[in-house]
Amino acid sequence: MRRRPSFFKELFKSFEGSVGFSILCVFIFCAVFAPVIAPYDPYDITQRGRRLQSPCSAHLMGTDWYGMDIFSQIVYGARTSLTIGALTALGVSTIGGFLGVVAGAYGKGVDVLIMRAVDFVMVLPGLPLMIMILTYLGSSFWTLIFVLVAFGWAGISRVVRAIVLSEKRRGYVEAAICAGASKWYIIKKHLLPASYPILVVNAAFSAAGAMLAEAGLSFLGFSDPRIVSWGKMLSLARTCNALVLGGWWWIVYPGLAIFLASFSIMSLGVASEKILNPKIAGRRE
Repeated sequence: MRRRPSFFKELFKSFEGSVGFSILCVFIFCAVFAPVIAPYDPYDITQRGRRLQSPCSAHLMGTDWYGMDIFSQIVYGARTSLTIGALTALGVSTIGGFLGVVAGAYGKGVDVLIMRAVDFVMVLPGLPLMIMILTYLGSSFWTLIFVLVAFGWAGISRVVRAIVLSEKRRGYVEAAICAGASKWYIIKKHLLPASYPILVVNAAFSAAGAMLAEAGLSFLGFSDPRIVSWGKMLSLARTCNALVLGGWWWIVYPGLAIFLASFSIMSLGVASEKILNPKIAGRRE
């Protein structure tokens, strides 16, 4: 019997996986080594150039209305976007996965209670409530992550519950029940591992969605004023009428960074789904 290649080998062999991983590595490298890569410190008010300077040798992507280097802001903004994406994906997958497994494993009253909470969250108007919460609590970094996780866990919880309900009918789970295994043992050893593939794929999609949501909320003015982000750059460009003043680079480069970062993570999610989902993987063979 031929041994199946490992997950990472299959990931790198696929077009979506290799492209997404390569682009994402560039952004991660920029985020980790931002002080070394960026020619200017966007948090230092003394490091300013001429206003709306077009791309040149001193400023590769030009400057904004305040004389801040666009390239340096792009590099430092990678820290904000990637961190928000990673933490949101972790929170959504952890909460949604845990509640979905518990609902499917215990059933009855526990299942009904969790699923009614899922239904309640899923029918809420997300964007207006996010804006209201951020207005009331303040547009801080951690408040934004809290809001994104609070409105993002419900969908994956329902999917994981369906997987657990299907897995409970399998012979090895029924054999463990007949052998006297505890509920938590069955959850930890059998039901929760069965949901790992969908959790991995969901984490990728949640990270990309969180980055886009952060950019959108920042564009509307709900961003932490103490940090540099790509969405905040677009918000300032809109406020200062960058297009009217001819500062196209102030809009194009942050928008391109948002697109490439979210595209890379979504590509990894698509590649992971093709590898981990047996039905999709079977269509390729």
